[in-house]
Amino acid sequence: MSQPLAERLRPKTFDQFYGQTHLLGPDKSLRKLIESEHLPSMIFWGPPGVGKTSLALFVADLLERPSFVLSAVNSGVNDVREAIEKAKKQQFFDRPSPILFIDEIHRFSKSQQDALLHAVEKGIVTLIGATTENPSFEVIPALLSRSQLFILQPLGHDELDQMVRDAVKRDSTLSKKRIKIEETDLLIRYSGGDARKLYNGLEMIVMSSTDDEIIVNDKNTQEILSKNLSLYDKSGEQHYDSISAFIKSIRGSDPNAAVYWLARMLEGGEDIKFIGRRLIILASEDIGLANPNALLMATNGFQAAHTIGMPEARIILSQVAIYLACSPKGNSSYEAIGNAIAAVRQFPNEPVPLHLRNAPTKLMKEIGYGKEYKYAHSFDQNFVEQEYLPENLSGSSFFQPTGEAEKKYAEFLRSKWKGKYSNL
Repeated sequence: MSQPLAERLRPKTFDQFYGQTHLLGPDKSLRKLIESEHLPSMIFWGPPGVGKTSLALFVADLLERPSFVLSAVNSGVNDVREAIEKAKKQQFFDRPSPILFIDEIHRFSKSQQDALLHAVEKGIVTLIGATTENPSFEVIPALLSRSQLFILQPLGHDELDQMVRDAVKRDSTLSKKRIKIEETDLLIRYSGGDARKLYNGLEMIVMSSTDDEIIVNDKNTQEILSKNLSLYDKSGEQHYDSISAFIKSIRGSDPNAAVYWLARMLEGGEDIKFIGRRLIILASEDIGLANPNALLMATNGFQAAHTIGMPEARIILSQVAIYLACSPKGNSSYEAIGNAIAAVRQFPNEPVPLHLRNAPTKLMKEIGYGKEYKYAHSFDQNFVEQEYLPENLSGSSFFQPTGEAEKKYAEFLRSKWKGKYSNL
């Protein structure tokens, strides 16, 4: 059976890589390491389809090292140990250690990652792990500290467009056909920035045509790929559109729509951690002080869903989504930090008022640091009026309570500050 286009076009030289010039350009860090042939264990972190696997395979091929490839989706501890035993048998005094590439290493449990540790420490293997998740949370500290982290950036529109145009010239199969590239915008949107999906989509368009000249434009892309949206669901347009509809339904207080879009994502195989993280963000951004328990509910729901896993996690996520949809809404915290950041950017170097400064030394006290600071707990009702903002920003209003649910915050501030918060 013929290899998929994405496999046929895996890069064989540095020049055939798209993007990642911050790592692979001349004199850049990763390229210099590869060319020196003194390769440390490494973690490649980046979104799907940016070249993590291609880069690992390229390194092994370029350096002519023995390599073992495992996918954390379908490999267990025994597979790891078997690969390590094979690597031991290939150890010689003058030969660099084999490369062990583990795709989606974030899916390995702690015990699976522990099984790697000794082999990495002793140099039995040079580990290259690929992950779409933050390694700080998903890779055990001992393994992460023994690896060098490289962050791969998303591919831009121009790079993806060039990949399509180069593919029809460079690929041994496509180059034999008459292919005219008129438009790539919709194809790129369907790909969601994933090069593998981009190549799959292009190949599907080409193979679906019976014309002597194959036209690639938005019209043909829509007709052919819209029948196969499931191929693009998790990382493409449907991924972003579905989560957008989900969040907007909760923000709009519609629990029926919220659980519908949740079901769509779960049936499409969406990562429950991705959904859980978005619910935590929404609980703070769109509900916030209107119902502080929303953030606790979302955070606990994320932890519970992650602990339990599917299929039962669907119930937990449903409970959280419905609770948030039915909660009072307010975005005053979101607006407040946005307003404050805007002020910081406008006045980036405002001095801290002397009475608010820390005074750990005698000299600092002598020049006025901390002088005249009023300790709130020494006053009636644990409150005293004093200025807490820099002089140029005195009187600025960043926080504006909104809605009935936040009325109590406005009343509290007006009762304490009198005129200063009278505009709430």
